[in-house]
Amino acid sequence: MKRWSLWLMTKLTAALMMSSTLAHAHEVVPTIADLTVEDGKAELTLQINLEAFLAEVNLNEFENINDAPQAQGYDTLRAMPADALAEQAGQLLPKWNALPVLSMGGKALTLNSIDVSVPTVSDFELARVTSWVLQAQGVEPGKLTVAWPYGSGDMVLRQQGVDEPFTGLINGGGLAEISLSGGDALSGWQTFVSYIPVGFDHILPKGLDHILFVLGLFFLSTRLRPLIWQVSAFTLAHTVTLALGALGLVNVPGSIVEPLIAASIVYVAVENIFASGLNPWRAVVIFGFGLLHGLGFASVLGDFGLPSGQFVPALIGFNIGVELGQLTVIAIAFIAVGWAIRKSWYRRAIAIPASCVIAAIGAYWVVERTLL
Repeated sequence: MKRWSLWLMTKLTAALMMSSTLAHAHEVVPTIADLTVEDGKAELTLQINLEAFLAEVNLNEFENINDAPQAQGYDTLRAMPADALAEQAGQLLPKWNALPVLSMGGKALTLNSIDVSVPTVSDFELARVTSWVLQAQGVEPGKLTVAWPYGSGDMVLRQQGVDEPFTGLINGGGLAEISLSGGDALSGWQTFVSYIPVGFDHILPKGLDHILFVLGLFFLSTRLRPLIWQVSAFTLAHTVTLALGALGLVNVPGSIVEPLIAASIVYVAVENIFASGLNPWRAVVIFGFGLLHGLGFASVLGDFGLPSGQFVPALIGFNIGVELGQLTVIAIAFIAVGWAIRKSWYRRAIAIPASCVIAAIGAYWVVERTLL
């Protein structure tokens, strides 16, 4: 059994070390699209990772661009000056118009590039988000179909300038039909359901720092009840700051929040190493760290843009998705090592080594995120 536990610990260490390399790589982010129709013209303003599209990275398949075969091509484009990259944006339009991205009643609407604004980002490790304004002529009253090519990842589409606007997530390969007069806003139930997978996705597979924090809680508790109240305190806390952050009532820069989140991972992992049981102040500490993690989730919701008319259902759906992701992490951990929890050697052979690895990764992130 001990030999099996050492093998399992080796596998866990390898997986966690892979997670540390992904933290600073080019993560896939959704494209944000604002649609405005006026005077027979449809204007689509995209906030887009242009390099990923030009490199033909399959954003449906990969969560991190560094894992894609086109990673080298992406890096070459990322190193280009802003003006040079902007000149290449038009290469995407023939494919998009052939789909087509915009159509009415089966008739394609041709998109033309109006403006491309590529920001200058000094740090090569950070993705550039380009603002690209596209326009199509010949729009008539009725319903507009918006399609998004397969391989393009997710697109958050936000209708502007109408009552009860459409706001929704279109997966790569999917489409949405929108009334140009408005009235296509999702119901509260539809909004709630649609934001659950968004929350889950930002734990598994994208929330590597949150995954490690939850694992840190798991490796100290050998009984289910203490683990549940720790997770409950964490949940309550990040729900509070998630709501406040999403409402814009609390706004802490990511340069402050992200290193502190990494420090919280280090703390719980180190405490696991030196404490054989739960300390009386553990709940207070976990609650405080939950407040930090909630601010991190709020920045995610800020990127997606919550629908103003369905703020509460979207917020609750996202939060439930996060909780389902956390419970899934705990369930996977139980499946992997739960059989050994009652063994006399569990803490020495599994919990402490795993906590050492988690602490090392967290410490690396603290330094990395502080220096960025």
